[in-house]
Amino acid sequence: MTPDDVADIFAAFRPVRCRRMFGGLGIYADGVMFGLVAFERIYLKADPDFSRDLEAMGAERFTYEAKGRQVSLPYWTLPESAIDDAEAAAELAARALRVALAAAASKPPRRPKRAKG
Repeated sequence: MTPDDVADIFAAFRPVRCRRMFGGLGIYADGVMFGLVAFERIYLKADPDFSRDLEAMGAERFTYEAKGRQVSLPYWTLPESAIDDAEAAAELAARALRVALAAAASKPPRRPKRAKG
C-alpha cells in the first residue's frame, strides 16, 4: 500500500501525511500518528472504547511476535467495509485521531536535548 493509496482512502477525512517506519508507514494528521500501514493493512490507534467498536465491526488487533512472545499494540485494522466507504473511513479516522491526540496530551513534555560541548 502506497502513501497515495492511504491518502485516497482518507480523502474525505482530511489530508494525511505518511512517513516510512519499520518497513511500513505511519499515518499522521495534526502532528500525531493516528494510524499505520503494516503487512498491506491499515491500522487505527484505539482506546478501550474504540477497540470494542472496531472489534464489533470485524477489525483485528495489531499483533506481532518478538523474542518468542506475542505483542499487541493499541492499533486495529480499518474494517473492510470502510476501505471503499469514504465517509465511514473518515469517521473512523477522526475517532483514531482523537485517541492519538488524547494520548499525546497525557504524555509528559519532552525535555529538550542538551547541546554537547
